Amino acid sequence: MKRQARGSGSTVIAATSKQTRTVEDKTDSADERAQAAQLRRRLGRADLRAVPETRRALRELLRHWGEPGQSDTAELLTSELVTNALVHTDHDAVLTATVSPEGLRVEVRDFVARHPRPRAQTTDDGTHGRGLVLVESLADAWGVRAHGVGKVVWFELDAEAA
Repeated sequence: MKRQARGSGSTVIAATSKQTRTVEDKTDSADERAQAAQLRRRLGRADLRAVPETRRALRELLRHWGEPGQSDTAELLTSELVTNALVHTDHDAVLTATVSPEGLRVEVRDFVARHPRPRAQTTDDGTHGRGLVLVESLADAWGVRAHGVGKVVWFELDAEAA
């Protein structure tokens, strides 16, 4: 069962050479494999250029991760969360993507307390309203949690899922 729950900024990919090697060289120790690589990015208010820029940065982070097609799913779902934060709030947001041997967790924090909900598609919605429905159907887990004055919307993809 699945759990439910703006603009370009600086990008930080935190990965040591050991972390990068754990993806390629399975002979590293368990401690080295347990370390996670991470992407953090501040998204400026209403700057939709952050969406393709975030996809590129995530693609680089996930270059050697997961089964075929998983990074494409991760990019799609991340795009949806980032777009929602930029379109439905009037504040900055923060993206954090963490890759570990168990899988990928992506969180988008914004500064609006209102929680999003997947909604049924209607004929007059055009292309709007599908993002969380995609997240709900493609992620292994997802949710929303309160965080200070805002919230974090997150999803997870398991490393071994196909």
